[in-house]
Amino acid sequence: MLLRKLLGDQGYKTVKKGMCDEHPIFAAGLGICSALAISNKVENAIAMGAGVTFVLIATAVMISTLRSLIPLRVRIITYMIIIASFVITVQMFLDAFSPTISEALGPYVGLIITNCIIMGRAEAFFMQNKVYHSVLDAISNGLAYSCTLIAISVVREVLGFGTLLGISVMPDSYEKWVVMTMAPGAFFLLGIAIWISKTISERRSEESKA
Repeated sequence: MLLRKLLGDQGYKTVKKGMCDEHPIFAAGLGICSALAISNKVENAIAMGAGVTFVLIATAVMISTLRSLIPLRVRIITYMIIIASFVITVQMFLDAFSPTISEALGPYVGLIITNCIIMGRAEAFFMQNKVYHSVLDAISNGLAYSCTLIAISVVREVLGFGTLLGISVMPDSYEKWVVMTMAPGAFFLLGIAIWISKTISERRSEESKA
């Protein structure tokens, strides 16, 4: 397999875990707050996904590089300071280049600091591994989170607003599903997505045992 040859066996396993086996939302149930709150429009989901992915990668590089220098007693505080620094960078970038999206995301950009995906990977993986594998783990988790967020937002925006990336895709007679513009709509879609994911995972497990 080409990807396995490019990344190596360990790198391939790291990416596979982040994208499938240890999916941050479907497997671990992390990052659900933002998935429910800002996934009503695709542009918001793309911005949040890109922001979280950037912070994940930057944090992975920083922590895995300095892991031998970080005292265990203050590691959590260190994580917070590093993550907060990169989150501020994301916030300043959005304020400067996309104030509309920044306003739509509101406090949820700042809450990336406490995003369990980033804190969890910092503690469980970045602190234990070298830069290369930490970056692969960050990319795979960031992409898994972003793709989930975008998939939910596509359904919500089309059904709730009749648009896709702000472009009308439904006829004028279409009756909008107001519930899809609110958190309960996202909760319903996320529940279906997790159910499908768990079902597929269980079937694969049964097939492998057989």
